[in-house]
Amino acid sequence: MTQIKFLSLSLFFWIVVLSPSIAQKTAFTTEDALRVKSLSSQTLSDNGKYLGGMIMDGSARFDTDHFRFQDPSYLNVFPGELVIINTEDASEIRPYAGTAKITSLAWAPNNTEIAFLEEKEDKLHLMIYNVDRKKLKEVSISGNPLIANSDLTWTPDSKSVLVHTRESSWLGRAMEIYNEATNGPTVVYDGSKPFLKWDEIRNTNSLTEVHQVNLSNGKASKLLPESNYNGIYIAADGKHLIFNEVFPLKTAYERNKGTEYQTAYLNLITQDTAKVIYPRNEKRRNFTWTENKSKYAWVDSGYVYIQTLGEDNAKNLTKGKAYSDEEKKKEVKFSIMTWSPSDGKLLLSSEKGYWLTDTAGDQLEMIYELLEDKEKAPSLDLINWSEDERYLFFNYSSKEKWERGFTRFDLEAKQMEDVLINSNLYTNVQKSKDGSKYILSVSDGDMPSNVMSTDASFSNMKSLTDLNPWMSNKNLTRSELISYRDMDGKELKGVLYYPVDYEPGKKYPLVCEVYETFFDNGYNRNMNLIANQGYFALRPSVDLELGYPGEAWVKGINSVINKLVDEGKVDNDKVGVHGVSYGGYATSLLITQTDRFAAAINISGKVNIISFLGDSPKIGTRNYAAAEVGQDRIGGSLWDDPLKYFATTAVLHADRIKTPHLILTGEGDWNVPGTNSRELYYAMRRLGKEVVWVNYLKGGHGAGWASGESDFHDQWKRIFDFYEKQFSKEKEKEKGEDSAN
Repeated sequence: MTQIKFLSLSLFFWIVVLSPSIAQKTAFTTEDALRVKSLSSQTLSDNGKYLGGMIMDGSARFDTDHFRFQDPSYLNVFPGELVIINTEDASEIRPYAGTAKITSLAWAPNNTEIAFLEEKEDKLHLMIYNVDRKKLKEVSISGNPLIANSDLTWTPDSKSVLVHTRESSWLGRAMEIYNEATNGPTVVYDGSKPFLKWDEIRNTNSLTEVHQVNLSNGKASKLLPESNYNGIYIAADGKHLIFNEVFPLKTAYERNKGTEYQTAYLNLITQDTAKVIYPRNEKRRNFTWTENKSKYAWVDSGYVYIQTLGEDNAKNLTKGKAYSDEEKKKEVKFSIMTWSPSDGKLLLSSEKGYWLTDTAGDQLEMIYELLEDKEKAPSLDLINWSEDERYLFFNYSSKEKWERGFTRFDLEAKQMEDVLINSNLYTNVQKSKDGSKYILSVSDGDMPSNVMSTDASFSNMKSLTDLNPWMSNKNLTRSELISYRDMDGKELKGVLYYPVDYEPGKKYPLVCEVYETFFDNGYNRNMNLIANQGYFALRPSVDLELGYPGEAWVKGINSVINKLVDEGKVDNDKVGVHGVSYGGYATSLLITQTDRFAAAINISGKVNIISFLGDSPKIGTRNYAAAEVGQDRIGGSLWDDPLKYFATTAVLHADRIKTPHLILTGEGDWNVPGTNSRELYYAMRRLGKEVVWVNYLKGGHGAGWASGESDFHDQWKRIFDFYEKQFSKEKEKEKGEDSAN
């Protein structure tokens, strides 16, 4: 009996040791974070049979030279594994044995060839892979033009590809301007010139020609001269090339100023002079085209117009046909959603709901009324109009709970129906041209997404990828959607991530990652690494008010921390906060208003919104726009509202800071230069505050995370050590207080 017991225990021991299914899980490390793979640049063939994409991991961006941002001669195509997946049986084709630098994937209309650009020896090369013949070839283009990094467009017969190229003198012209700004020896910034110097560089970098390349012999025919093209399309009959042009006029400090836009088309048969559809105008006009590009629709002053390509008469479909206020004859303002598959109807939207109109303008009807409470109404994003034109399919997401998936609106019954609703995340939805097959990325909300295929019923999902099977043996966090009210009583949501060793009833440290609003979960590298330190992690939302953004973080974040402390989950004395970019700015500003945090980390975030106006020269006037009308939400210029700028500049209130602060920057950060964040280091040091500044000399926006692999690991170690040091200080303080008592 004893011997049997011994054998049973021995057998159990070896099963536990040898069985991977029940082996003990290991910590998720920074090395693991770089191993996580995803499928990017997903491109589906028209018939839905093949999906092309690039498999990349966390190391893909490590070779970026951030100092060469806007350098005309610099190509920065990320390496990855090109994969072509048969969506019927999930079999894979790998045209390359390893990684390659590939961009601009585009399927031919024949569904058997995929074109793309490959970076080799600092130049882009046009490549074609034939899935039937399993053959990869480079197209040698006549004249060997310099190819620009831009989309590729197939002709309908699958015999040619339209490529953006550079005019022969372009590189010399572009480099002359760039070298003057970067090498000097003298750089002149003249306010009387129409453009800021870096705007001039960016405008020059945007110039391309458009060539049609015959794939059988490589002969290139120039279709469009040098200009700034923002989208080109070929009609289904192959007769017309439609193109949008952008004409910068001057550097402007107001939105929608300083640039003109134009839309035109070229007859590819006659090669006559291009005919303008929309003449140059500062007001951008977005056209919604039918699938075959024979008709187009647009909105002007809230009215919907349609026109047939080649004809001059436009038809107003909505004027005088719908009123939001009958007494005042206030007409409904519309937006265009999509054409019907037969091109005979248009789906429109307004503030109140969805509308349907025929192309004659005889029938305009509101078919679906949206909920009045926009903050609680679920999000509906149109995916597809069924080929029989009976159903509209939507991606659905509740704003109250993790309830996500797909719904469809029955145009005959005039009612919305659930198709698939659960707590999973469904993203990157693509459909075949006939709508019979859908490709989408699916996650349970905690694990990385995998790609799946399904039909319009969304009931028979088939997995096409299993990119990270090793993660099932790692300790990963679990997420929870939580609700709380800020100090003004407004209900907000946040995403809470549990420590991997969580035990109910035990109090844990908490690390908050701040930015703006968080709701959806999904695999999160940062939260998993924090949770593996034995901490709770939290992404709280804030209600940012125009003119008073600095108050929002302290109003919202303190409330949610109090909630978690009251629930017995979090140790009130061991709470840290960090953020990246705008979140880093929020972090530094937050600790000038409260001393409740044991540690705070600013990663690539500004600390002086006043001096920041003139920083980031490579991206022009962005910083002015962000403060006056954008993300910073000041709501006015420095000269109109100086006190608001003072109130939201952390360095001016550095004397109030009591929280130990770690500041992380990248020397090559062209977005938020490290020199801005550095100001707070000098201020806190001068005031005798506890502060550390780490500047990664090869880093970009994200500091060490946007550098090389060693800096990536170094930054995480510094973050972990900083939190542990400050949380341990609180522990020692508690011990000292207990001893004194």
